Amino acid sequence: MSAPAPSPLAIVDAEPLPRQDEVLTDAALAFVAELHRRFTPRRDELLARRGERRTEIARTSTLDFLPETEAVRADDTWKVAPAPAALDDRRVEITGPTDRKMTINALNSGAKVWLADFEDASAPTWENVITGQLNLIDAYTRNIDFTDPKSGKSYALKPAEELATVVTRPRGWHLNERHLQLDGTPVPGALVDFGLYFFHNAQRLIDLGKGPYFYLPKTESHLEARLWNDIFVFAQDYVGIPQGTVRATVLIETITAAYEMEEILHELRDHASGLNAGRWDYLFSIVKNFRDGGSKFVLPDRNLVTMTAPFMRAYTELLVRTCHKRGAHAIGGMAAFIPSRRDAEVNKVAFEKVKADKDREAGDGFDGSWVAHPDLVPIAMASFDAVLGDRPNQKDRLREDVSVAAGDLIAIDTLDAKPSYDGLRNAVAVGIRYIEAWLRGMGAVAIFNLMEDAATAEISRSQIWQWINADVVFENGEHATADLARKVAAEELAAIRAEIGDDAFESGKWQQAHDLLLQVSLDQDYADFLTLPAYEQLG
Repeated sequence: MSAPAPSPLAIVDAEPLPRQDEVLTDAALAFVAELHRRFTPRRDELLARRGERRTEIARTSTLDFLPETEAVRADDTWKVAPAPAALDDRRVEITGPTDRKMTINALNSGAKVWLADFEDASAPTWENVITGQLNLIDAYTRNIDFTDPKSGKSYALKPAEELATVVTRPRGWHLNERHLQLDGTPVPGALVDFGLYFFHNAQRLIDLGKGPYFYLPKTESHLEARLWNDIFVFAQDYVGIPQGTVRATVLIETITAAYEMEEILHELRDHASGLNAGRWDYLFSIVKNFRDGGSKFVLPDRNLVTMTAPFMRAYTELLVRTCHKRGAHAIGGMAAFIPSRRDAEVNKVAFEKVKADKDREAGDGFDGSWVAHPDLVPIAMASFDAVLGDRPNQKDRLREDVSVAAGDLIAIDTLDAKPSYDGLRNAVAVGIRYIEAWLRGMGAVAIFNLMEDAATAEISRSQIWQWINADVVFENGEHATADLARKVAAEELAAIRAEIGDDAFESGKWQQAHDLLLQVSLDQDYADFLTLPAYEQLG
């Protein structure tokens, strides 16, 4: 008697979408179901391990390089696989969600790479998850165009040789996709995003001279990188493409991963193409992990923590040295500025800051960097062109002058800056505005001339939480308390209502966003990720 057929994936509580059957084919769903069966148990174990590690950090208030992987770090003979031609020059990368207009504009932007984002720049509504996949399929088959209903402006793809190479970012391991379930258990969002994209596009991308390339977010350990590597090996065999076709760039955006950069590259060495230096998520991770560590771990206002802060400098220089030692690309951080069409002076100041930031990264040895807006591509490009010239990268710059001790990465108290009352107001203002847009399905939001994503909200609410729990006293003499946060949030909500009018206020999700920000900022039981309770409220 033959074995019973495995259960199929069920689509749960999701309104049918136009053309969803092109993404949710039986064959694609069978692949995602197999990924879920094979790999979700290990995902669950690794999430539990994160909690155990956090408990250990709470006990010791320190981190160190792992003694058990000393041999990996000491072995100078291993390197990651050589970069494929499509990923050898990454001097400017643009990031953004996979809506139709962004897909065309990002591919046409002149950047070398587009980070097509199903993660922090995308609120994971069912519509965003599925139509994002469709938009990428349509882009690769050149069946994509867009006409803006407001302006009437039309958008279409440039010739293939002028388009950015796509590197897709699936959701982090902590998020589930509630609309796809197997026997009543939700499939991890990471496996949904990876699985659907890989299944439909791997061979198509190979035929275009590229490949299935990924950014891996929120990684906390080399064991999580090992899980991804095993997924890649299985997936390539499943669809019948050569091993090593997949390439992955890992975001070093958690403080624990910063201590395991070499091990992460080693686990992924047949599929690794680089590491990226995050910022807001990295600071969020420091607060989250060291929130019991006392005053020496209290961060000042987020905008005062620049990449030149000693502990951030240690992190970025270690990343460049680690990548180049192992033949991998080192990709720099985000230029989040959004140019203003109304204020030339704002633009001038911001462009100068972006140029200085990208000049520093190129000078430090990075092989490329991120921007959030097409107008910033030429600025970042000029910074890297000045250093690279005709070379695709500077991986030959080994940065052997860099020496980073374990304590350097968490030397938060080397900063002179202190939390300010204006910093609290800004955290509340940005947090409410971002969460409101996220609850309406928008993950990338322009706020106060900056492109903000979910990492923004995480650092905002984490700083409010940390300052209250550390009993910070601001420069105006006020103590950071829950009551003060509530007062500032009420004032901010009233200011938003006055600014946009009653009708727009009532038709938005402003009160809901206000309440959720206070919930995750004031609860004594610190939520691991804001997006977990927020997802429960997402339409």
